[in-house]
This record gives sequence, C-alpha cells and structure tokens, in this order.
Amino acid sequence: MKIAVEGCAHGELDKIYEALHVLEKENNIKIDLLIICGDFQSVRNPSDLHCMAVPPKYRTMNTFYKYYSGEKIAPVLTIFIGGNHEASNYLSELSYGGWVCPNIYYMGYANVINVGGIRIAGLSGIYKARDYMRGHFECPPYDESSIKSAYHVRNLDVFRLKQVQKPIDVCLSHDWPTGVYHYGNKEELLRYKPFFREEIRTNKLGSQPAEELLEKLKPSYWFSAHLHCKFTAIVPHDDKNRPETKFLALDKCLPRRHFLQVLEINKKSDTVQIEYDPEWLSILRSTNHLLSTSRRNTYMPGQGSGDERWDFRPTEEEIQVVEKLFNGDFKVPENFCFTAPTYSPRETLASENSLNFYVNPQTENFCKILNITDPFACILNNSGESLTISDFSCSDLDVSYPSSPSVNIEEMDEDDVSINISEKEVDIEIEDDFHVDKVGSEHNILGSDDFIIDKKGSHFEAVESVDFFIDKIGSRKSVENATDFIAEKMKSPYRFTSSNDIVTDSMDSQPLCSTPVVGNKVINVFPELKEDNIDSNKHELDGANEPPIKRLFKRRNYDLYKSENDAYL
Repeated sequence: MKIAVEGCAHGELDKIYEALHVLEKENNIKIDLLIICGDFQSVRNPSDLHCMAVPPKYRTMNTFYKYYSGEKIAPVLTIFIGGNHEASNYLSELSYGGWVCPNIYYMGYANVINVGGIRIAGLSGIYKARDYMRGHFECPPYDESSIKSAYHVRNLDVFRLKQVQKPIDVCLSHDWPTGVYHYGNKEELLRYKPFFREEIRTNKLGSQPAEELLEKLKPSYWFSAHLHCKFTAIVPHDDKNRPETKFLALDKCLPRRHFLQVLEINKKSDTVQIEYDPEWLSILRSTNHLLSTSRRNTYMPGQGSGDERWDFRPTEEEIQVVEKLFNGDFKVPENFCFTAPTYSPRETLASENSLNFYVNPQTENFCKILNITDPFACILNNSGESLTISDFSCSDLDVSYPSSPSVNIEEMDEDDVSINISEKEVDIEIEDDFHVDKVGSEHNILGSDDFIIDKKGSHFEAVESVDFFIDKIGSRKSVENATDFIAEKMKSPYRFTSSNDIVTDSMDSQPLCSTPVVGNKVINVFPELKEDNIDSNKHELDGANEPPIKRLFKRRNYDLYKSENDAYL
C-alpha cells in the first residue's frame, strides 16, 4: 500500500494533489492514501478565517472551499490531523473525527482508525503546558487567547491514546515528540535550523506528551510536521515485537521544499476505506465521564485514585459491546454534510457570512451510537458556560443554540510558532509552482521499500537494513549547482546507480518518491547518487570552508511565524 505523507498543507490542496499526480505519472504508481500532518486549514468561507490563528493580512481562502462545495473531489483518499493554524470552529464540530468534505477525513482531537489494513493513530494540535490539563472549553467567537488554546493538546486525549494496547502501524502528531532529534542527524538539523540549538540542548524542543506516546505505543512509523524542515530518525525500543519507530517530519507546501514523501507499507487489503477501530471505540465509551469543558485543570485517574477505575484498557467484554452497537460493521459512513455556506470567488473577503455554529450531524450520530458526549454541542447548549461532564449523554442535549459568547481568559498566550529567516533570501514568484527538488539531499533510492538509512550523525553504528532513508541534508543549495545531482544521461528512467555501501542492487519493489515538482520542463528521472556527491556532502558536514550558501527564496508568510525569540517551535 503506497502512502503519501504531507507536512503542513496550509490550505494548498490544489498544489498537493497536482504534486501527487506528477508522482504517479512519472513513477507509474498509484497512491492509495494521503496523510496530512496538520495545518490543513479547512476554510469554507470568510467567516472561518476569523476562527484561525493568523494575522488578518494572511487570511486567505486558498483552495479547500472548492472541495467543500463539491466543485472538486479529492482524487486520493485523504486523512489529516489538526495543527496550530486551523479553522477551529469547523474542526470543533468533528471532535471525534469526520468528513470535512467528500473523501477527506479529519481524525478529531485524537483517534485510532484502520485504513486498508493499516492501523493509524493521530493526535491533533500542539503542546502547551498551560492548557494541557484544561478541558475543551473553547467556543467561537474566539478571543485572542482561546483562538490559540483551541488547538492545544489536552491530557484527556493523550490519556485515551495511552490505553491502546494492540500494535499501531502509523502515529501522527503535528509537533515532534521531544527528544526524537537525538536519533537522527542532529548536527545537520542544527546547521539548517541553528535557532533550535538551545531547545535541543535543554531537551525542550517538541511535545512531551507525544514523546510519552512514542514510548508507550511504539508504532512502526511516526509522521510529524510543524517545524518546516525534513528530518528523519530511527528510534529504538526495548521490545522485540516492536523494536523501532521510523520517524519522518516534512516541510510545508512550497516550491523546492521537502514537503511530500511516498512510502510503501506492506499491508494488503482488497479495499482502501476508513474503518473505526473497536479498541478505540471502547476507550471512548469507558472514558466519557472524564470529558471536561471547564477552563479549570482536570486530572486523569492514576494508581493512587482509590476505588476509582484508572486502567481503561478495554476488556474483551467491552469490545464485544462495541461490536454489537455497530452490528459488526465498522466502516465509516460517507455521511458528509454541509454545516456552513460555501465561499464564492465572486464574493469579496469583506462580504462575510454571519458567524453561526451548529452541531455536526456526523458527530451527533456517532455519539448517539456510543452514548458519549459531543463536547462542542455541550458548550453550545450551555451558552459558553464551562461544564464538567459526568454521566451526561448526547441524547440529553438541546442543540438548538446557533451561537454563544466567547470565553474570556485573562492571560494571553504567546505565539505558537516563530522562525528565523535569513534576510538574503529572495521572494518566490507565484509562477514558480512545483519542480522536482533535485538538490541538497542524499536522495531517495528508486527501488527501495521505503527509504535508505544514512547512519552518519545518528546513534546507530551501521546500516542494518535498507527500508528507511534518512535525508541528512537540507535543501539550501542554489539551483545553479543542481547539475551535479540530475541524472539526465541515465538509460532507464527507473534505473538508479549508487554506491554499494549505501544500497544493494537486489531490491525489486516499486520505486518510491519524494517531493515532486511541476515546471515547464519535467524531469523524468530522479538524481543519481554519485561518489563525488557523497564526498561533497561529508565535506560540508565536516565544516569545510565554503562560500556562503545562496538562499533561493524568502519565506512567504515570514511575519506570520515571527516572534520575539525568533525561534521556530
């Protein structure tokens, strides 16, 4: 099963699907599933822009509304988690997951689903300690604090994921698990992002809850985004059944950036469809009483909780109850429905729709089957007042309230993301669009199962397998130097010549690919890995004196991510 992984989407669905089309055509493959690791930006109309944490001048509709309206249909089944730049009002309607439009599925605050035989867990949002123990209290219209806290990870969602016992194939988070950078080429990461140095030194870069989940779940793969750079690592585990996790973080959707990667995971299924996970459904049922919509801190039960249950790993009896509720059919129904008007290009952004909020029928039906609570409906029903839920089912709710006042919090949250960008960068022209990034990386090997491991700079001593490739080098080189990397003279578009110490010639799996590019001239092959290129890369890593690297472009939304610390979180 071929899975495409995207970093931060930032609303650029048209470009992402165009990139997938190029990959499929150039490599004669069919991509079965697209995974987007956050910052999806499901903006349906101008009103949704006011529920997304970006400065006003960066409020743009992008292209999601075309898929929401039905003007376009996603050509590949797509799933995504939330990041820290989302239309939070819309995603809050789907707290347990649901279709944001046909063929695009949001995983909710936290979830475990099955897609074509692959078990995928996801955690939306980013970690902020000040909001971690609060309930999901945010309700639109948001104030300056709640528009940010709405996408902060909560302890309940992490607690639920920790109850999962059966093996997870893929886990998704927007921000990186803390400490994962110690298992890849940390030196090269710091060369590309030097402002990470202090946070890496103090082990504060990333999400501590995600690190705990990584240690607990031990998934085969972990995909992240958020830091706008490509990074790969292999995290070892002291478990013979789940010995390691292959970590991959990707960039955002911009020209000449590593924002897309295709992997092949050896799972076979006749159909690629989304199915609920019985174990996860059992966990939702048994932990429903822990749900909170309060701004106060709430605590998850532990071993010292007295007679209160603290271990919510599902029993066989609990799973059988869930199977009975769903009549043994766990296929997610294709029940997308509109809950807001759609933007028309004939409108101006000033002609905004009224900001109304509704309970989503997808969530309502899901909660009725499991007899659990929809937190968003609960908040709307109580006109924004905080409420801790206990033995309170969704069937008790009156969902007729169209809107509610904002929740006021005195403390103001700091910027969630920032970045340090060289002033020497040059603006990207819109016409640049895509073309295959041939430069500045030790390239993916055609014919490998997933990736090749370059162990330089990692905690590992030798190459033990060839199923995972760690891209150690950034994409900062000028296109002027690209000719060294482009294998235009290769006899076969799918033949790859490489040094024997990096990859064997015996691999016969389908060629896989990295970030593509669409330009006026399409290159039909991937670059050849030459010995002189490898030596050159090692020379760079050893700190040899070289002329200053010429940057290709200036970050398009620099002011959006800038902060006082100029540190990218």
